[in-house]
Amino acid sequence: MIGPEQCESPMTTLRAPALPSQRAMRGVPAVPSTIAQARVLDECEARSIFHEPWWLDIATGGDWSMAKVVHGAQTIGELPYYSTRKGMWRISQLPPLTRTLGPVIPSKGLDAIHEQHHRLSVTQALIEQLPHFDSFFQVFDPRIDDALAFALHGFTVTARYTFQIGPDCTIPEAWARLHSKTRNVVRGADRKLTVAPIATPREFLQFYEANLHERSRTNAYGTVVMRQLVNGFVERKAGHLLGAYGPDGKLAAAIGLVWDRHAMYYLLSSRTLGAHGGAISLLIWTAMQHAIERKLTFDFDGFSSPATYSFLDGFGGVLKQRLGVERLSTVYSVARILKRRIVPGAGVIFDPNL
Repeated sequence: MIGPEQCESPMTTLRAPALPSQRAMRGVPAVPSTIAQARVLDECEARSIFHEPWWLDIATGGDWSMAKVVHGAQTIGELPYYSTRKGMWRISQLPPLTRTLGPVIPSKGLDAIHEQHHRLSVTQALIEQLPHFDSFFQVFDPRIDDALAFALHGFTVTARYTFQIGPDCTIPEAWARLHSKTRNVVRGADRKLTVAPIATPREFLQFYEANLHERSRTNAYGTVVMRQLVNGFVERKAGHLLGAYGPDGKLAAAIGLVWDRHAMYYLLSSRTLGAHGGAISLLIWTAMQHAIERKLTFDFDGFSSPATYSFLDGFGGVLKQRLGVERLSTVYSVARILKRRIVPGAGVIFDPNL
């Protein structure tokens, strides 16, 4: 995602909240009822889209494995992980465009204490199946609210954050929760732009790459992987692409959204250098409405800078924690420290989505 635009100055006059962009929502493909309505508490329900085998096959080029705990004929725990090599080091990290992973342990419907003990024992069994990595790092789905088993196995546990709009929120309530400055930006963009589905993944991908080229950047996710994933989630009806079009009919900004049975995720976005300052804000507001209509949580996909926090905070979401776990071998840890001392800035990674 090209970084979010800065909000415009508040307008001096405010109109009644006509809920901009509702008129542009017609024609957007609906989430299949099997996704939007299914609420069966099983391992598929507990997975996010990023845990799906088809997603991991594409994102990793097939270089992933699954730790699994089975009781009788029932799988009671899974932990997918990516495996790659960087020089002499064996590394496991989040694959491209894969926001979260972590253990998948369906609830057994027990009381809180017994459920906690069950999760702890299953997670420990999953961790013990992991091969040796010089560096292991994952960020967990926000529904995973503890990493005790990882801490007990020597992992460093950290906290990251995202904003979410819950599925019980109504569209008028969501509009009222937007900060006044953000509402004004959305109103201004809605008068200038028309939101509509992007016809093909090809159009979105060409737009994304052209905007990177205009900024003299390369695709940090990998052009091939992004193309395959975007085509993959569109073909499987597990996501869609929205565009903001100017009066001339040209695409000015675009976002990519993916979903599972639980949430809709703001995954990608891009805009032209000359796009209206509120183009991405208008697209996010439209996406929020789509999620609410489908009774899905809308996940803003996190932030890693004060500027991005300030931008996303304007949409009135609730702050949610995403736990991260990391474990480094002693030799790798020492080598990384030495590299950072010798090469200033080493280890600082450009995050194209935040």
